[in-house]
Amino acid sequence: MTRIGLISDTHGFLDEKVFEHFKDCDEIWHTGDFGEDVAGRLAAVKPLKGVYGNIDGQNIRSQYPEQLVFMCEGVKVMMRHIGGYPPKYNPETRKQLATHHPQLFISGHSHILKVMYDEQAACLHINPGAAGRQGWHKVRTIIRLVIDGTNMSNCEVIELGKR
Repeated sequence: MTRIGLISDTHGFLDEKVFEHFKDCDEIWHTGDFGEDVAGRLAAVKPLKGVYGNIDGQNIRSQYPEQLVFMCEGVKVMMRHIGGYPPKYNPETRKQLATHHPQLFISGHSHILKVMYDEQAACLHINPGAAGRQGWHKVRTIIRLVIDGTNMSNCEVIELGKR
């Protein structure tokens, strides 16, 4: 069983409450737009996987790729910052989904929290919303979920407060 903390679009702001909410997580996955110092702070407390976002500079881009495809237990995961959502994926994401056939696709960028199953791609799509203060979202959010073998469960949306 792997407990995951999902976070996105911090834009350089990391609420201290994130550490409390992710304390029992085994890994943290950040879907881009880290901003300064966020990656280092998260990686200091838990193993961190991430992808760079459109606001991230060379320092983040040299450490994190545009896309990650990996296995977490028995679940194939694909992560990209800019992806869209079912069925409105951007063309590159649509191509990558068809190539990799993940069971879980995680993206960020829109600052819009979404947890939805894509029947056509046979894939769960998650966008954890935005945990930072920049953007037009009204409430800052993160997500926790559990992967146990091929089972994804206990998906919890956590509100961190107003932007």
